[in-house]
Amino acid sequence: MLNKNKNLKLYYSISEVAKMLDVNETALRYWEKEFPQDITPNKAGRGIRQYTQENIEQVRMVVHLIKEKGMTIQGAREALRRDKEGTGKRLEVIERLKHVRDELQEINRNLNSLV
Repeated sequence: MLNKNKNLKLYYSISEVAKMLDVNETALRYWEKEFPQDITPNKAGRGIRQYTQENIEQVRMVVHLIKEKGMTIQGAREALRRDKEGTGKRLEVIERLKHVRDELQEINRNLNSLV
């Protein structure tokens, strides 16, 4: 049976995750220590971090709370503890809206180039 999920990669390196989320690797390592219950990548031989898609979503929530909402580490930790599912759902909606915005901007650029 054909897997329709185009994201076939199981593990991502710390550098891939950092690039994907526009943060630096040092921040990711720090957040692992500050949010051990939320961010726990697998560690392969010699301590090489391997992030799953679920780990990436957890980091994405932390990035959203700290960088986009301006929360402190303690505030983000409390928000995740209090409302983990709600935060994840809101973040998913925000990501979808950003994608729709990007598509609309592309359509607008295409229409403007026709005029």
